[in-house]
Amino acid sequence: MAKSSNQKLKLLYLMRCLLEKTDEQHPMTIAQMIDELSRCGVSAERKSLYDDLEMLRVFGLDIVQTRSKTTGYYVASREFELPELKLLVDSVQSSKFITEKKTISLIKKIEGLASVYDAQLLQRQVYVRGRVKSMNESVYYNVDEISGAILHDRAIRFKYFEYAVSRERRFRKNGAFYEVSPFALMWDNENYYMLAYDASSGLLKHYRVDKMADISVAETPRQGREAFERVDMSAYSQKVFGMFSGSEQLVRLKFKNHLAGAVIDRFGKETILVSTDEEHFTVGVEVVVSPQFYAWLFGFGAEVEVLSPESVRQELYKTAESVARIYGSEEQ
Repeated sequence: MAKSSNQKLKLLYLMRCLLEKTDEQHPMTIAQMIDELSRCGVSAERKSLYDDLEMLRVFGLDIVQTRSKTTGYYVASREFELPELKLLVDSVQSSKFITEKKTISLIKKIEGLASVYDAQLLQRQVYVRGRVKSMNESVYYNVDEISGAILHDRAIRFKYFEYAVSRERRFRKNGAFYEVSPFALMWDNENYYMLAYDASSGLLKHYRVDKMADISVAETPRQGREAFERVDMSAYSQKVFGMFSGSEQLVRLKFKNHLAGAVIDRFGKETILVSTDEEHFTVGVEVVVSPQFYAWLFGFGAEVEVLSPESVRQELYKTAESVARIYGSEEQ
């Protein structure tokens, strides 16, 4: 590109330079700005740079002038502050549905929202290798296809698989396509799920996005809007454990007092805890009763008891009995 053409980009190069290479601990002098612009093929004079800095301030860039031994300038505030970027990095690297390759790529892009100095601080907290991550690189394209189908009120077609012991994909329904009406994308238990209406069963079902393959938007309009509108999405993840299907029931539980925090974390601060004695409280919650729900209860051992309904008590007893048989001796 000719030098004269570069000259027209002077303000853009200057803004990029300030965003990338300055912060409160690293101001840039006018002389340093001239050098940086020179590397981009742009000539600049001291007086013109004062005018340029003022233009960038008017544009909205928060440029602060600092005086110590020398006068310097830096960008004081950005679209994302460093603690916010750290939260984004933590979310990306802890998400199992994001592959290791894409995790590293996304974190690099997040680093680009900070100065090069703050980006180094972000890089120090990145621990990706060795984490449990999805093996399905196409999850991002799946999300895009699902979002497009929701936007255009269309059903989607896809194949659904699980992993065999050999780590190879094993498609359900002998590799036949599913066709459902998508209504929402949810993040639960570090995985991404699609909530969709299955017309063949007349039920809302959820599917792991990273286990979907050969996905495409169908010409068929979506069905099941009434069923979806009956769902309170804000409470949905509180009722469903690990996205396992089951019947929704009102279950009364009795817990040791020190487990109040665990119950509130699971069901929300609005959950009513009723003290029954000095050591216990009871709670009534609407849950989807499933093997994952029983697994959650088992995590508390003898410090929780199902009070009702009796069918849930009996099912929990049978589950405990079947587990005990695995570990019990023949004599027992």
